[in-house]
Amino acid sequence: MARNETKLKRLYQVWRGSNKFLCGGRLIFGPDASNLYLSTILILAPSVMFLVKMYLKMEDPRTRHPKLSIPILSVCWVLTLLDIFFLFMTSSRDPGIVRRSLTLPEIDDAPDSTTPSMEWVSGRTPNLRLPRVKDVKVNGHTVKVKFCDTCLLYRPPRTSHCSICNNCVQRFDHHCPWVGQCIGVRNYRFFFMFISTSTALCIYVFVFSWLNIFQRHMDERISIWRAISKDVLSVILIVYSFIAVWFVGGLTIFHSYLICTNKTTYENFRYRYDKKENPYNRGILGNLREIFFSKITPSMNKFRSFVKEEDYMMVETPTSHPGQSLVTSKENIDIEMGGGRVVDEGRKSDSLPELLRNLNYEDLEDDCEENDLKAKDHLHHNEGITPPFENGVNKDEENGQEPSGSSSNDAEDGVEEKLVRVSSGDEEKDEGYDQKWSVGSINTNARSEDGTGSPQSTSPMLRR
Repeated sequence: MARNETKLKRLYQVWRGSNKFLCGGRLIFGPDASNLYLSTILILAPSVMFLVKMYLKMEDPRTRHPKLSIPILSVCWVLTLLDIFFLFMTSSRDPGIVRRSLTLPEIDDAPDSTTPSMEWVSGRTPNLRLPRVKDVKVNGHTVKVKFCDTCLLYRPPRTSHCSICNNCVQRFDHHCPWVGQCIGVRNYRFFFMFISTSTALCIYVFVFSWLNIFQRHMDERISIWRAISKDVLSVILIVYSFIAVWFVGGLTIFHSYLICTNKTTYENFRYRYDKKENPYNRGILGNLREIFFSKITPSMNKFRSFVKEEDYMMVETPTSHPGQSLVTSKENIDIEMGGGRVVDEGRKSDSLPELLRNLNYEDLEDDCEENDLKAKDHLHHNEGITPPFENGVNKDEENGQEPSGSSSNDAEDGVEEKLVRVSSGDEEKDEGYDQKWSVGSINTNARSEDGTGSPQSTSPMLRR
């Protein structure tokens, strides 16, 4: 009874991502999997309407060739079923989630100096230096990989962290809200087949709806506008499929280009391979073979395997400790998740635009105006004053006179002042500082105790 009992659970039950699991972890969906209902309705509704239309036309005794509707119905059924099948395969399988690490990685060849990108690691483990980015070789090209604060690992090449699913995904393309899942290395081909089948279904319904109207026009010997007014269902299908084909058809063309160049949507908009060679491009045939005819990589996570619950409950990201953040002790900007929000220790979350709007800009403007006025006054004072130095030589020294300054006068007054010589151009750099500067006096005809006159410095003096 006294022995420690380890509580075991399946991996999907303690999974720290935002995914939803069905059938005991056999099916994995994204957090927005409810969008599948809408996508399914948008596919089935026009398809069922078209099938009903063709079936009624086949049963109509006025139809000259009713048996021609049978293959039309069959093709529509096949396209619809394939479309639903590819939609389900895209949204219900692991897109290529990288298994999270339970501990920080060990870096043997880490740099000796501490950089701002590794301060949070040094704060928790002083003996460890963990760089934010490191270089790896891919097909002879140097590729930079970043460290993921959430998953505690260096992302493999072409891997990115999805802020919606909260997972690092291999060959991350994008997160599709219509399928409610990330698009990665393990479901990209199914996603492309899904949008391609949707495009084919839209074109199919659009063409045969027009043929139905044209056939009514020929059989009943009426005008085309009269035939359109009598076949309202075909008109609805034409309008719907015309609008939908621009969306799914555009996606199909765009992803066909990405496949031929072996790029992802994320890489296409984030990186520019036009100026440098794409290290993943294998030629058109090689790229097509990689996407459609290569073996799908096995999942890195066995969601039905048993794990120790406390191992996953105790895992914390380095940014979860206030006081060790990269920003300040009271603010933590979640850069990795792309949220762009500042979180204080009280767990109050404010967006960066809201913080900028709350800043008091009036004080900054007043300081800038005051510094501008001081600079103008210095320029006016300097006009008409002969500089005491010409070509680096003091005029008093040329005349054989000993130079005298204002140090004796300052000593008699008992005031110790720190005089700082600044140029009018340097005052613009002091606008961001909170310290106030005042203009010192300019003594141009000061005389020493022995009566010898020597001009004092005529450049502007600022008293701290």
